Amino acid sequence: MLFELSPVLRRAGRVTLFLAAAGLIAGCQVRPLYSTSSAVPQKLAAIKISPADDRVEQVVRNRLIFLMTGGAGEPAASDYQLQMNVTSARANILDDEISTALTPGRVTVTATYSLSSTKDSKVLKQGTRSVTALVDIGNQEFAKLRAYRDAEDRAGRELAEFIRADLASVLGRQD
Repeated sequence: MLFELSPVLRRAGRVTLFLAAAGLIAGCQVRPLYSTSSAVPQKLAAIKISPADDRVEQVVRNRLIFLMTGGAGEPAASDYQLQMNVTSARANILDDEISTALTPGRVTVTATYSLSSTKDSKVLKQGTRSVTALVDIGNQEFAKLRAYRDAEDRAGRELAEFIRADLASVLGRQD
């Protein structure tokens, strides 16, 4: 062999490697997102959400209020303010006017939001989230409207889940 390490150097290398790995792992923190022992649920329940401008935004707002307060409704006094703007876009996947069967489509619901503290108006989190729901569109006009509305509702509820997770993550890192 060209190069052999003495047992002392090998042991020192192992100890150094172990200490480096322990130092890296010590920097990681894993906390449960839905823990009841932390202050995150109380902080989430203290968020006031801006009024909705349309039906899809109302779906997202209602679901967020339910998720953040456990069904207790909006807080009377809030520590945080969430400004939210939700838009919805409909699109056909195939442009086949001749089809007599169901036509595939999609609905994309997008929210732009900003969480700020009511004490000092400091912005804690800004973000944009989108969710796409697939839909089968029939030839009957009422069925088409209901299919789009159902897809908007599904996408809006899922979007609220994502926003709640983002907010919980930010508030979990607050003092």
